[in-house]
Amino acid sequence: MLRNSILCLLLVPGLSSAYSRSVDPPDSPNLRVVVNMVQLNVAVTDKNGNYVTGLHPSDFAIVEDGISEKVASFAEGYEPARSLDSEAVEVPAEPLHDQAQSFAANPARTTNDSIVAGADVFVLFDTSNYMYRGFVFAQDAITEFIRSLGGADKIAFYSYSRDLSRSASLTADRSEVLHAIRSTVAGDDAALYNCLLLTLKDAAQYKGRRVVVVFSNGPDNSSVVPPEDVAEFAQSAGVSVYMISTQLAKLEPVSTAVFDRMTAATGGKAYFAKNWKDEKQAFASIRDDLGHLYSLAYYPKANPNTGWRAITVKLVGEHLKKYRVRTRQGYRPQPMRFSAPEKASAAPGTQDSSF
Repeated sequence: MLRNSILCLLLVPGLSSAYSRSVDPPDSPNLRVVVNMVQLNVAVTDKNGNYVTGLHPSDFAIVEDGISEKVASFAEGYEPARSLDSEAVEVPAEPLHDQAQSFAANPARTTNDSIVAGADVFVLFDTSNYMYRGFVFAQDAITEFIRSLGGADKIAFYSYSRDLSRSASLTADRSEVLHAIRSTVAGDDAALYNCLLLTLKDAAQYKGRRVVVVFSNGPDNSSVVPPEDVAEFAQSAGVSVYMISTQLAKLEPVSTAVFDRMTAATGGKAYFAKNWKDEKQAFASIRDDLGHLYSLAYYPKANPNTGWRAITVKLVGEHLKKYRVRTRQGYRPQPMRFSAPEKASAAPGTQDSSF
């Protein structure tokens, strides 16, 4: 019951598009399910973990709930996405209650605002009392990571212990982010999953490629939100989660397994660093991953399923089947009630422990 209540309160539209298709579930006159354009961050690697570049839209096959989908836009790395629908036309923005009729009358849609070059990177830094050892080394690793990101990337820096601190809101100004990193201090118990969910809520408000990079020095010991709910929200919002943890996480095998499952489900990766050099290498690996992702987007075909929808991405052609594809595993269409939307606050320096 708690899990369902949390999800109903927190799920927000996170699939990237200005145009949506809404469906009225039975016996719910004030509730609709909104299905927007689905964006996927897709990594393709060989058996040695090397990135496979130069692929084309025709090399990918997307299946949602057993239904073959058509790729609507495509990009590799940091290049701007290009629309693959030559018949797409501009559709005037309309009130939400008129959108279902609009789609029935004119299914053509535009992808001009779907994906932009660069990524919105939300860095979430563990400043709990687990961090008394190696605090400065972790700050150094994060600082080097921020400096190494491409100029097209925007970055937000958050820290957490029991509560979330939004130290630097999303910006292209590296100096603001670096100052926020150096201003962090170690604090209270760790509520990782609570604070990660709040970070994902912020990231879900933006379009395009969005990732959350978590540095955690140990297990969660004070969250009330189950990690499974956090992982489902990240998938439904289309946000990839990367997690870097020190060896302390391995003292609790459950945490290690959770980190692995959560990142795999969202299309991200988990790293377990033995020392500060490993931490820097992990951040460098994430930077390389962001630069080699393919961005694919599609408009879901008619699907009566208002629950969890499974996504499978495969490569087409015998010569490509030997490669490994990594992306999020699915999403849940977002329930939306017709009331005034509540804008999440992400002001720099604010603390948030609410759900």
